[in-house]
Amino acid sequence: MNNNIRGKDNIFPEWKIVLMMMIAVFVWACAFPFIKIGLEELSFINLTIMRFFIVCTAFILILILQKKRFTKLQKKDIIPLFLLGFLGVMVYHLGLNYGEQFISPSAASLIIATIPVQIVILAVIFLKEKITILKLLGIILALIGVIIISIWGKISTTLDTEYVFGALAVVIAAIMGAIYTIIGKKYLERYSGLSLTVYAILLGTLGIVPLINFSLFDQVSKMSLNAWFAVLFLGIFSTVIGYVIWYVVLKIKTASETSIYLYLVPILSTIISYFLLKDEITYMFILGGFLVIIGLVIVNMKTKTKVKQKT
Repeated sequence: MNNNIRGKDNIFPEWKIVLMMMIAVFVWACAFPFIKIGLEELSFINLTIMRFFIVCTAFILILILQKKRFTKLQKKDIIPLFLLGFLGVMVYHLGLNYGEQFISPSAASLIIATIPVQIVILAVIFLKEKITILKLLGIILALIGVIIISIWGKISTTLDTEYVFGALAVVIAAIMGAIYTIIGKKYLERYSGLSLTVYAILLGTLGIVPLINFSLFDQVSKMSLNAWFAVLFLGIFSTVIGYVIWYVVLKIKTASETSIYLYLVPILSTIISYFLLKDEITYMFILGGFLVIIGLVIVNMKTKTKVKQKT
């Protein structure tokens, strides 16, 4: 039934869907090096504030102009969605931005790519979901990959405490992203995916308002064109346009079909970071990245059930 419904809604030819998803993958991959560029002139807190000031402005305009497309916000959900948005979006981005002060965009993108792994781990711990040996193998491989990237993923042979803490902050960000996904599923019974995202971000952003201080205005007043381009790209392209494309395609394709594209994000981010920032790529980084990608593929594999025929 779901396939038929999706088929009727499909007003795009296949090549346009592929093109849209490649645009989404590209803007998401670019986010990691552009965060690094933004951090050259803004603190990790101020970069988060500026990015979501732009995002919230765009989402409010979309909400006003396309009101009929959004599920009505229920009063009882305001506080839960605020907490969901604050932890799953704001704390996620604060952790990611803090971490990228010390680790490379490539390393950050690979750690963030393990969110599906974190989701499985959290589901096993808190939802008592069963896990197959194959998925367990995928989790172990991905986590080993993260450890390799976090400790040996840079050229320096000495163990840098700031680098490790930066990697840990990004791991925490990935966990927050996983929590957002798991808890958000409950609200998808009452809200569309786009509505939930917009409400969670708009409400969650209120949580970082107390972090605004004079340093924000001081740093913004001195921002170069490069920094402005990075912040605007992060807000408009990596967040607003990326999410809108994602939910448009999800109306046509299943989540499992579209999630395949997400494997390209850390790979493309590493390539972009190498050419844009001369990001270092070591043999250990390649090994860690390979283990993460293989682990992700295994974790997201669907187990085929054999149907016994009566003879």
